[in-house]
Amino acid sequence: MPLRTPHRLKAVLVTTGSEEQAVSIARVLVSERLAACVNIVGPVRSIYRWRDGVEDDREYLLIAKTRATLYIKLEKRVRELHTYEVPEVLALNADRGSPPYVKWLLESTGPLRAPAKKRPPKSAPDLRGGSQ
Repeated sequence: MPLRTPHRLKAVLVTTGSEEQAVSIARVLVSERLAACVNIVGPVRSIYRWRDGVEDDREYLLIAKTRATLYIKLEKRVRELHTYEVPEVLALNADRGSPPYVKWLLESTGPLRAPAKKRPPKSAPDLRGGSQ
């Protein structure tokens, strides 16, 4: 049964003009834990209005899966890295997902945790008696 996501997850769409830029942005978003996963689809054909004209271009579509609470940081980072004057950054709500996937997504976008330190074993009480 799909898990209801009280954490409010998002799928964020971003388009780029080249595969190289798509890969570069995707790697930064994942390495900085702003997205658990970014799929790159393409090339896709985009027909859009820009400055009183209709454009027809090949682009690459990124689909970044993240927490809703990280959207603003993710958007800011995409705008810093992107070459477009007005990059597409469009978030879609994801209100359900398979429990193992949601757990993984939350772990992948949460704070990086240091590995637990091993405690030295407790020394056994000296049962021999006598003074030391």
